[in-house]
Amino acid sequence: MRIKVTGMTCNHCVMAVKKALERTPGIERVVEVSLERGEAIVEGRPDPRAVVAAIEEEGYQAEVVEA
Repeated sequence: MRIKVTGMTCNHCVMAVKKALERTPGIERVVEVSLERGEAIVEGRPDPRAVVAAIEEEGYQAEVVEA
């Protein structure tokens, strides 16, 4: 699953998003959170709404681009 993430400005942001995704049910592995591309890539079968909610709870905007 590929997720567009906006609002990240530093490595702290990247780590916050990564930790939020790791806690999300259904995500087996966080492949990458890229500050440069403004996206995250995860493996597994999470509920897309849960993924967006987890990222938004950290203060960033998120949109599932590819499920």
